[in-house]
Amino acid sequence: MKHKDYYNDQYILDLSKRLSSVLPRFDKKTFSKELLGKLDDKELFARFDSIVDAMEKCMDNDYTKNVRAFHEMLGPELPKPEGMFSYGWWLWPLSRYVERNGNIDWSLSLEFLKELTKRFTGEYAIRPLLKEHPREVMDELILWTADKNVHVRRLASEGVRIRLPWSQKLLVPLEEFERYTIILTKLKDDPNKFVQKSVGNNLNDLYKEAPEKAELIITHWNKLKSSEAQEWIIKHGMRNQRISESNLNQAPFLIETSPPTDIF
Repeated sequence: MKHKDYYNDQYILDLSKRLSSVLPRFDKKTFSKELLGKLDDKELFARFDSIVDAMEKCMDNDYTKNVRAFHEMLGPELPKPEGMFSYGWWLWPLSRYVERNGNIDWSLSLEFLKELTKRFTGEYAIRPLLKEHPREVMDELILWTADKNVHVRRLASEGVRIRLPWSQKLLVPLEEFERYTIILTKLKDDPNKFVQKSVGNNLNDLYKEAPEKAELIITHWNKLKSSEAQEWIIKHGMRNQRISESNLNQAPFLIETSPPTDIF
């Protein structure tokens, strides 16, 4: 099944029940009328936008109240690193709502995304917050790098990717490069492959946008205590780079590999 096909009429009915359970004034009838039978010809993000349009029409115009209600809908945290892209799909329209409106209260939004990412990704919704409040949000992400929850640590990295698939380019990491470097450096020895892959993808993105800055980070890391995680991250981050003599001198364990075809 394609991702978009998950968001069908049955999903709309189920989401309507969930929303009305935490928002007593939610207009279930209008919500269903707006969406049932009207999503089949739309692609994935167009479906999200149609759902969020209907949500906004059927909820009170109170962002803080709505997001606090969303907290009550989240359900249990994922018990393992795996499962984010297996069990949390129903939450994406909530994330899209925050992505669209989050800067109304960026601090509350960031708090919500920290909880959301323990069930489903918040990497798209955090990007508008970074654009409007780069230093404040990145300072919080630096704290997240030490969180005990692997999904929170992963979002600290994935949220600041320059070239996140399915998203517009984010230049904040280049503008706040010191903070960006701190985030990646604090995660370079993370024991979990889910986090390591995200950090490596950050380096890969950075090589495409500002290769000299990627080299700066790797040179800095090679002056610090190394680890298997760091070596894997650098190898993953440089997977699209030619192995020049300079690169070999900086990271002798590197080998050239083909880029992965998967998004997640």
